[in-house]
Amino acid sequence: MEVKINRKLCVIVVLGASVTCTAAITNKPEPVHYENLKVLPRDISSHDLQSIMADDFEDGLGVTCGFCHANAKDGHGLDFVSDAKPEKEITRQMMRMTIGINKKYFKLKHPGIGNQALVVSCITCHKGQPFPDAATGNN
Repeated sequence: MEVKINRKLCVIVVLGASVTCTAAITNKPEPVHYENLKVLPRDISSHDLQSIMADDFEDGLGVTCGFCHANAKDGHGLDFVSDAKPEKEITRQMMRMTIGINKKYFKLKHPGIGNQALVVSCITCHKGQPFPDAATGNN
């Protein structure tokens, strides 16, 4: 009788563990929803957002996050939601301009910041500098 109980207990434990493991594997993590995105898609993935920030802004303008994002009020890190710095709104205007140029003049149907198909991107004018040469008078 003890062997039957142990065998049943063993089967129950194994089934329970396999159901738990299957549930853990099939559950997808909650998608990240960013606040205050006005040009980039609200449902952008963390990977795509990081790629745009690194490739388009850090490389294209030669800046770090603090160029557009204000310091957090508690003094620790940055407040990515805040619109306190005017550079953030200028960046939004530049993103809209870049999308518009690619759509109107290069006939891209769905141009988006971070899309490798863009003909005109941040680096086109900025060339790794925060301000294009014409803006600083260094033609």
